[in-house]
Amino acid sequence: MTAFRSERPSDPDTHVHTLANGVRVLTIVQPHLESACVSVYVRTGSRHESARLNGISHVVEHMAFKGTRTRDCQQINLDAEQLGAEANAHTDKDHTAYHLRGLAQHAPQFIRMLGDIVLESQFPESELERERQVILQEYLEDEDDALSTAFKLFDEACYGRHALAQPVIGKRRNIERFSRDELMGYVQRQYTGANVIVAVCGPVDPQAMAAQAEAVFGAMPAGAPNLIAAPAYLGGVRTKRMSGSSQTHVVLGFPVPTQCDPDMPAAVMAATVFGEGMSSPLLDRVRERLGLVYYAGCSADVSDLAGQFVIEASTTPEHLDALFTEVTTLLQAQAVSIDPVHLERARNQLAVRSVRARERSQRRLEGAAQDLFVFGRVRPSGEWMERIASIDADEVRLQFERMLAAPVSAAITGKVPAGTKERCQHRLASLQSPSA
Repeated sequence: MTAFRSERPSDPDTHVHTLANGVRVLTIVQPHLESACVSVYVRTGSRHESARLNGISHVVEHMAFKGTRTRDCQQINLDAEQLGAEANAHTDKDHTAYHLRGLAQHAPQFIRMLGDIVLESQFPESELERERQVILQEYLEDEDDALSTAFKLFDEACYGRHALAQPVIGKRRNIERFSRDELMGYVQRQYTGANVIVAVCGPVDPQAMAAQAEAVFGAMPAGAPNLIAAPAYLGGVRTKRMSGSSQTHVVLGFPVPTQCDPDMPAAVMAATVFGEGMSSPLLDRVRERLGLVYYAGCSADVSDLAGQFVIEASTTPEHLDALFTEVTTLLQAQAVSIDPVHLERARNQLAVRSVRARERSQRRLEGAAQDLFVFGRVRPSGEWMERIASIDADEVRLQFERMLAAPVSAAITGKVPAGTKERCQHRLASLQSPSA
């Protein structure tokens, strides 16, 4: 007799089984495919790390493929590639994920192979020293990237010393120091049943996938959900000059509702209205009409802990002041009224984005897994679209009004002229004083 509980979300192709130890088995049946994606999501990332351990989730993800109790690194690679499968993994602020994609008939084997990697990795000392050098190269590449640096400084401006502001790549001194025992201890604490989702997408049998997952993951310790307190939003301006850069990179934004807030969809709509696509107010003004930038964009980055309305742009130093002037003017205009044409454009852009995400197996799996972590259920596809369809212009306008009443956060990197921070602070202060 199996020891899992079955649940049926609203979408008929989506199935969730919960094992006795809390591991959830998510299956999305797509009979029109011949391939299958199998992923294991673990609810642990840089936001779950102490300052001393910042970067350890990412190191664990790298090292998980370097040897288990029964397979060395070479055998792990060969086992996947003999089946024609693609192996991959990634680490984010809120989760770590391991993936295999190949023929649907091999999905049960993929569950076993990923289970071996997630549950039985041994982090061999010799492999750790080699991989440490690889990760340090990745760290240096990230440090040299002016826009990536701007985003890290932006997070610090938003959340200060809270773990949510920590970079996924971590700190260099930590990467250089992490020991095998630290990696093993971190996995033992964080990789527990309450924080694991085994996810499968393709032409597969949900009951068979649940049974296979139970055989592999059923003995995993149950543990408790990896939860942390939400940060306070701070605001402020950060700058960093970077030699060798001829451009100035800007990231600025405001707090918006979290993923769990009913107003969150209106914040996403606001970002889409403001800066998605060449016809949006942001791109049309600063790129098409004034030529101040080659690249600019706007997005709403929301999680269960916090939300950010983010504007990013790359310009030249002589255009920086003009860029800030135009962006602040555009933001103030949105807080007064929303053009119905742009509202309809944004609504359709979000609809297409949602449809395309559902058509991409890996993207759909990740979205469903995030739903399970945050809401405890997989939201039906129509729920998001119904909410987007219901948002009116005044809801979006109100989002801009609330944002402009909150502290602004900004980061400027690359070629940063003298006095930039002070001029930026002065210009952004006018957002709270529209008459200035």
